[in-house]
Amino acid sequence: MIGELKMTTILSKRLQYIRQSRGLAQKFVASKIGIKANTLSGYESGRREPDSETLASLADFYEVTTDYLLGRSDTPSLSKDEEFNEKHNLYEGVKEVKFREMQEQLKDYSDEEVDELLEWMKFKAEQNRKKRDKQKEE
Repeated sequence: MIGELKMTTILSKRLQYIRQSRGLAQKFVASKIGIKANTLSGYESGRREPDSETLASLADFYEVTTDYLLGRSDTPSLSKDEEFNEKHNLYEGVKEVKFREMQEQLKDYSDEEVDELLEWMKFKAEQNRKKRDKQKEE
């Protein structure tokens, strides 16, 4: 209970501080994230707590981390390395899901069709490599 009270207090203070330091009205912020102004007021006063989706929306709107809003970090945003790692991990996760979907679809292909598809993928990879190399030269 004490930990909850402390986190709510930090959350409410940080929400209010960020909004006021940027000169934004509660009504404006609330409309941008899809809530009512009195709801935001409740978050900022500590009378209410946002659900996880609203917390994420607030963090995205203010360009800070949810950990910062919750008081788990004193760093408002991710470093460039952390941001890169987060995006890379997300990309790798999506790639893995897509790969599994592709494996599932390939079960219906003949060996010849799979070989043809692999050749096309190699061709596209080489095209993309050349395109990146050209962009680096410019």
